[in-house]
Amino acid sequence: MFENLFSLEGRTALVTGGSRGIGKMIAAGFVAQGARVYISSRKAEQCMETAEELSEGNGQCIALPQDISTVEGCKALAKAYKQKENHLNILVNNAGAAWLADFDEFSEAGWDKVMNLNIKSPFFLIQAMHHLLKAGASDACPAKVINIASIDGIRLNPLDTYSYHASKSALIYLTRRLAARLISERIVVTAIAPGPFASEMNVAARDNAEGIASITPIGRIGKPEDMAGAAIYLASKAGDYVVGDTIAVDGGHAYAKL
Repeated sequence: MFENLFSLEGRTALVTGGSRGIGKMIAAGFVAQGARVYISSRKAEQCMETAEELSEGNGQCIALPQDISTVEGCKALAKAYKQKENHLNILVNNAGAAWLADFDEFSEAGWDKVMNLNIKSPFFLIQAMHHLLKAGASDACPAKVINIASIDGIRLNPLDTYSYHASKSALIYLTRRLAARLISERIVVTAIAPGPFASEMNVAARDNAEGIASITPIGRIGKPEDMAGAAIYLASKAGDYVVGDTIAVDGGHAYAKL
């Protein structure tokens, strides 16, 4: 009953924004659990380098570089994936953007860029991959969609990141709506809300780990295995009965004082 509870052997996965940061952490975890992992990112060279790194040993990681900030980009990624596989077991919507500017100076460009990539693209990529997810789904082994939201979609931070806050809270609710729509097809949709992990997007955690750790109840920033562990749980048999929920992986950061 409990054998191979967290194994991803024989499954295919696609991780957007998978060449660095949280996406790379998740991709590495999936590879370690035996999945054949495709990673996508806007920067082709970095995507290929990461795929090569994660394929060392017996790992299977394949680069599919693509800008998915537009609907056409989402369709192009689905087409490229379909040339490699006839089904998809796990889709991780991790690609994202942030924008910081004072309220009176916050621009339309800063609104549209973040909202397009953080909330519009996940929806249209799921739509484009729908037939492949259905092909990879069954009663015994549901297909999985994991949206990477943020703790900033659950609680406020003191920064003027208006479109980022809005997009990540919207993604949490979109996760619920899609979960309700797709579960009858045995496609399980969930989300992860990361707290402070070192990445190019979270430069505070990257460049001031000690300072951020001091305001995080557990006393440290996130490690790659923290993020990989949560994603593996949701992607594997262990998470089959978790539908529409968002798991905060933040070391208690949501309960720290602003």
